[in-house]
Amino acid sequence: MARAAVVILNWNGHQHLEKFLPSVVRHTPQWADIFVADNGSTDNSVEFLTAHYPTIKIIRLDKNYGFADGYNRALERVHSDYFTLLNSDVEVTDGWLEPLVATLSDNPEVGAIAPKILSYNEPTKFEYAGAAGGYIDVLGYPFCRGRILSTVECDQGQYNDKRDVFWASGAAFCCRADLFKSLGGFDGDYFAHMEEIDLCWRMQLMGYKIQVEPRSVVFHLGGGTLANDSPRKLFLNYRNNLMMLFKCAPTWQRCLVAVARPVADMLAAAVYLIKGQAQLAKAVWQAYKEFFARHKELGLKRKAIRSQAKAESHSIYYGSIILRYALGGKHFNSLMK
Repeated sequence: MARAAVVILNWNGHQHLEKFLPSVVRHTPQWADIFVADNGSTDNSVEFLTAHYPTIKIIRLDKNYGFADGYNRALERVHSDYFTLLNSDVEVTDGWLEPLVATLSDNPEVGAIAPKILSYNEPTKFEYAGAAGGYIDVLGYPFCRGRILSTVECDQGQYNDKRDVFWASGAAFCCRADLFKSLGGFDGDYFAHMEEIDLCWRMQLMGYKIQVEPRSVVFHLGGGTLANDSPRKLFLNYRNNLMMLFKCAPTWQRCLVAVARPVADMLAAAVYLIKGQAQLAKAVWQAYKEFFARHKELGLKRKAIRSQAKAESHSIYYGSIILRYALGGKHFNSLMK
């Protein structure tokens, strides 16, 4: 059994594989196997891998199962102590994997860990969807050390300390294989977006910690599958966030969310309408429609999750990130003062 497995989920990403895979091969130690799980690509991704990377193990899925269930299905075929999930548009650096695996090996209380994630296009800045470790506020809105809403900070070493966080980005996500499988992996109903935050929350409910290790550095392109202004992406983010809160939040937080979130989210939809972005407003409404349609099944999932909970997360920001941002809290360090 390999000590660690690096697994890259690919869907029609031949160009990303050609550009970013060389760094993964060059900087991944020999004791870690590299897999590419192909999510039913219709381009020449598999042919490219077969011709240029014969030592990389290929897992072929019959169709696009999305990020969440695609990884679930792929990881069923991977046997290792530790899984490292890596987006196909990530460039890794020398020594990127060793501190992640060492942390898990030496600290049995840590369930998952992420590297510091910088922007590939602007290397001096943090990457939007991960930065130096993720958090959520009391209403479930995610943010990061290095990125608050639309404000992204430059990396000046201000977040180079290893620490507990609420979530580790799925762009570069290292975890215990046995824990991933015992929790059923990602929630396949999410398809994509928020599934890693959901899993990190469930890990914390089982008593595990989530950490960030800035000695490990990667560069993420981002937006490789869905553009940031995509109505589909907005729909998935809103719907999955509501589903996650319903499933995982303690009762008091769930009650607060039930009152405050519809108001905040409908205001956001109204702003989209005012800006002439009707499709984005529609995406928010559709997210709520599908969330309510899943109420019964979500109730069963919540019962199973909360009945087994051994702890609560200590990394939730018990305030409103939107309110603090409006009052000038646009950087993580200023926010936490």
